[in-house]
Parts: sequence; C-alpha cells; structure tokens
Amino acid sequence: MRLTFYGVRGSTPSPYETNRRYGGNTASVVLDEADEEPILFDLGTGLRLYGASCPMDGSFAATALVTHIHWDHVQGLPFFPPVHVPGARLDVYGPEQAEGPLDDVFGELMRPPYFPIRHSELGGDVRFRGVTSDTFSVGTRKVTVRPVPHKGPTVGYRVDGARASITYISDHQAPLSLDTVADGVLELADGVDVLIHDAQYTPAEFERKSDWGHCTLDYALLVARTAHAKKLVLFHHDPWHSDDDIDRFAAELREHAAGSGVEVDAAYEGMTITL
Repeated sequence: MRLTFYGVRGSTPSPYETNRRYGGNTASVVLDEADEEPILFDLGTGLRLYGASCPMDGSFAATALVTHIHWDHVQGLPFFPPVHVPGARLDVYGPEQAEGPLDDVFGELMRPPYFPIRHSELGGDVRFRGVTSDTFSVGTRKVTVRPVPHKGPTVGYRVDGARASITYISDHQAPLSLDTVADGVLELADGVDVLIHDAQYTPAEFERKSDWGHCTLDYALLVARTAHAKKLVLFHHDPWHSDDDIDRFAAELREHAAGSGVEVDAAYEGMTITL
C-alpha cells in the first residue's frame, strides 16, 4: 500500500515562495495498492498533479472518498484529466446533504455561470453516493465512514486493507476545552497504522478562530494518542503557515509525542508513505 500526498493545504490554494517545500495545493491524497483500484481522499487542487500520472485511454477507474464539499476539497474535480475521457469511471462518496442528493449538490457547485460545464458533461462516468455512518468495500479494502465535527455535513474515513489501515480526517472542529474527542473519531482512528489529521492552528490562532471548524496541532496529537494510532501525519496546513513554520511546529510536536508511541510527520506535496 502506498500513500502519496498531492495537496496538503487547507482553506484555499496558497502558492507562495515561502511554502514551496510543503506546497500550496489543497487536499488530495491517493492510496495505491497492487491489483486494486486507487482510492482518492478528497478532490482538492492537488488532484490535477495526480492526473498527470494517470492513463488517458479511458481505462482509469477509481473511488474518491470526499470528507465534505467545501471548495478546497472538491475544486480539483473538473481539472482532473482522466474524467474528461470516455470510458473512465470515478465513484465519489461524500456526506449526505440536506439540500438534496449528492450529485445534485455537486451540480449546483459546478455549473454555469460559475464554471463552463456541469459534471454531467464530463466525458467519463462520475457517480455520486451519499454516506453518513456506513461501511462498504472498495475491492478487498473495508471502508468505514463516521461523522466528524466541522462546519456542515462532514465525515472521516478509515480504510482497512490486508497490509495496513489508514484513517483520513482532514477537517475536525475541536471542542473549546481541547480535551475530549468525539466517539466517531476515536472509532475511525482506533489502533490505525496511519492517521492523517487536521492540524491547522496554533493555540493562539485557535483562540481567535475556535468556531471555524478546525483544531490545533496538539489536539491532533491528542486524537492520535487517545486512539493509539501508530503514525500521525499533520495535514490541512493553514494557508499562512510557511515551510519554516511547519518545520518548527512538527519538531515541537515530536517533542510532545516523545514516549507516547506515536510517530509524527508533516505532510508535504510529493510525500509518499509505503506500508
């Protein structure tokens, strides 16, 4: 199993000179495994980079696990080359919406005058499925879905394969106390090999933005430690955080994690984890 990070930024693309090492594209992570179709975590702007390595002969087939439909997690879809080719298939799972079926809600997001075409006009077959608290299979992998606190309907995903387990919680509203974790989040992360988790704010930033739908780096570590995750990957970096900032944050969190059994790393574009 191989995890590759194509977009690691939160909120908005941020292509600055000061963050070139970590990258400025928004959420896009891909799980590849021999003899299995790829699994895409979110459809942010990093998805375009992944598309450069995909077949363009109509044979592409994959499953996308979308945490929620805020712009930074879906705006890469129309710029993903394989879905413009007849014969290609992309199954998109995402949280059910009060406004209607998931395909209709996506249709409102991607349509004139905001975008030149609708998703139904893409050459490939893009299918949408709403989920909330579900379990299903993608090939031989078991996928578990649970709600995650955020702004609007949001879910997290756990993928259990024969070789390893991965949990993806890209956006997570921490409680003001910063000392408790939602049961569904703990279920997703329980004993997982790799936990990819929101780590957008410093404590000072969280004080000003405590209801913006995210959490602190230390809270991400709290989730990992409470759930006994083996590896924590810091994700959804704030658009204002530079490479030097993230280097410093990751180093400090590794010190905080010392002796806990949790390995800490910070996601960057092009990073690959082999399991």
